[in-house]
Amino acid sequence: MNEMSAGRDGSMVTPAPVTNPLSAMRPRSTSAEIALVGIYEISKILTEPRRLEVTLASVVNVLSSMLQMRRGMIVVLDDEGDPDIVATTGWTPRSSGEFRSRVPQKAVDQIVATAMPLVIHDVAHHTLFAGTEGIGDDAETSKVSFIGVPVKADHRVIGTLSIDRTWDGSTQFRFDEDVRFLTMVANLVGQTIRLYRLVAEDRDRLITEQHRLQKALSSGGAKSAGPADLRQTGILGSSPVMQRLLKTARTVARSNSTVLLRGESGTGKELFARAIHELSARKGKPFVKLNCAALPETMLESELFGHEKGSFTGALSQRLGRFEIANGGTLFLDEIGEISPAFQAKLLRVLQEGEFERVGGNRTIKVDVRLIAATNRNLEEAVTKGEFRSDLYYRISVVPLLLPPLRERTGDIPQLANAFLKRFNDENHRSMTFSPSAVEVLMKCYFPGNVRELENCVRRTATLAHHEMIEPNDFACANDQCLSATLWKGSGPRSQLLPVLDLRTVRGAAAPVAPTVAAAESPPPEAAMAEPASACGGAPASLAQAGPAQAGPVSATQPTEKDRLVQAMETSGWVQAKAARILGLTPRQIGYALKKHGVDIKRF
Repeated sequence: MNEMSAGRDGSMVTPAPVTNPLSAMRPRSTSAEIALVGIYEISKILTEPRRLEVTLASVVNVLSSMLQMRRGMIVVLDDEGDPDIVATTGWTPRSSGEFRSRVPQKAVDQIVATAMPLVIHDVAHHTLFAGTEGIGDDAETSKVSFIGVPVKADHRVIGTLSIDRTWDGSTQFRFDEDVRFLTMVANLVGQTIRLYRLVAEDRDRLITEQHRLQKALSSGGAKSAGPADLRQTGILGSSPVMQRLLKTARTVARSNSTVLLRGESGTGKELFARAIHELSARKGKPFVKLNCAALPETMLESELFGHEKGSFTGALSQRLGRFEIANGGTLFLDEIGEISPAFQAKLLRVLQEGEFERVGGNRTIKVDVRLIAATNRNLEEAVTKGEFRSDLYYRISVVPLLLPPLRERTGDIPQLANAFLKRFNDENHRSMTFSPSAVEVLMKCYFPGNVRELENCVRRTATLAHHEMIEPNDFACANDQCLSATLWKGSGPRSQLLPVLDLRTVRGAAAPVAPTVAAAESPPPEAAMAEPASACGGAPASLAQAGPAQAGPVSATQPTEKDRLVQAMETSGWVQAKAARILGLTPRQIGYALKKHGVDIKRF
């Protein structure tokens, strides 16, 4: 490969085939190995999830260790052809403005215009570098050569990659190998820049779509969900929070935007996914669901994308995947936060391009599927820890819907309980009803398992009841047989009230100092232990009804703040909302206190 270079008079000449700088420093047989190692190290850098400026600066730093160069520079151009990003050796965010003044603009313009490499042996005598700051500073003691190659993406020049090195002028060098190596690196850099821009455009589009939907909701453009909507979706609840949520679901259903349902287990995420499908224009097409946590990665890929006959052991025939089955309709992926990072990349491609290949196949299949995902995991924390891809997070979280737990809509409990009892009656040919006092018992329950636990409680009680009218004594909690209370009750003593936590030092919160509970006001151990636990994981009556007592002095023998916090969590069965009521705080303050003291949440 013969590249054109400029002589002292500025004319372009073909360099003579002479020794390469790499071979002058190392045996010639190692040049290819050095280039291969360099490409490998640069490839690892380009795949790391970091800011584009930091990634490009790291590439230049690797080049400085591989080549005998003084300074390297990557210039990324904007749509107007001006330098948008300038990454060079020793780049830092604070010094980015300083390096912009050192860009050899005339040389960059020539590389962009010709889309060809540029090699100049001595920049001190070339017009392209007249007035350029920094690049010819060492010209009095040594000569400075320049090598620049175009950075391309989609056959379009989007920037340049260049290096400059000093030499004493006593020997002529051939730069062919350097040009070839830099061209390979520039190709990798160009593809990386293209992917960064695609992700940025996709993220901006998704954010714009989310803002548009939020604006439509705030302007009252969506019709209120009425009784017909409730019957159509199967969602029961007349509380304000459920009415707002169903109104949002109705608005979201009119578009094809991806929805992320979030909430605790048992809050009805699958029911809401089906409701969005039934309220959309896709209701005549399939509604396909899959629990991502129930399958290993290899089987999950086959379930979603399908497989060809003979693609693996046991693949006796061709099988369609869930994406193909749901073509034109809706695909509901439950527990999406549990999929592996490797499979996240495969899923992202399908969501972005709308195409995939079956396992063992090479034919690209295009589908039109509306995705609804669900999770009870903190995806933001998973993204921060690197356990969940940020680009996939932005793709699935276009319209996030937070489903409230049952304890935040206790007014819906009677309606839900009667619906579950009616279903039980229809299945078993019974005519059972709740007495008013029995409904009051359910209203006082905590139900950490949410709607699913309420249905379990209603079915168990109806099965074991002796009469057609269900009374309070028919509930398992009245007979000390409540399974939820067994699961959620703490192992610590329940015989004394706890001093309220002082949150003045929790993340700088300006909360007032809560009063402490005097030890003299604590009920005797016998009385506390004699009280039965409230239905479905509730606290004992004396504990649930007691509020913060009058403020009193804190003695030196009282437990520390962390001890009081842990004791409250154990008493409440490690349910933060109950611990907050015991201590007279809000659940948010309890969360801050747990993080501040490093208390690990126990799961049952």
